Amino acid sequence: MENSKDRVRVWLVERDVDQRNLVTLVYATPDGDRRYRRQLSSAALDRGAAVTAATTVDPTDLEPVESDDLSERYADEVRRIADQRDPDEAV
Repeated sequence: MENSKDRVRVWLVERDVDQRNLVTLVYATPDGDRRYRRQLSSAALDRGAAVTAATTVDPTDLEPVESDDLSERYADEVRRIADQRDPDEAV
């Protein structure tokens, strides 16, 4: 399902952990032009919060990617992960 009526599929392109152990997941659209950010505590991940290769989100939750270079990098990463993983596969 690439796009359903009200949802957009996005793919995991970046994962960062800050000094407070807050995990930021960045999912991007296949063209790399829009992204969705999700933040979780590392404790939530330890308790089994799902991180999958892709997810679907409401289009209003997407934000534009600020640079062409970053957009291109995200698009490349989407292609890579989509070729290697099923959308619902844990990563």
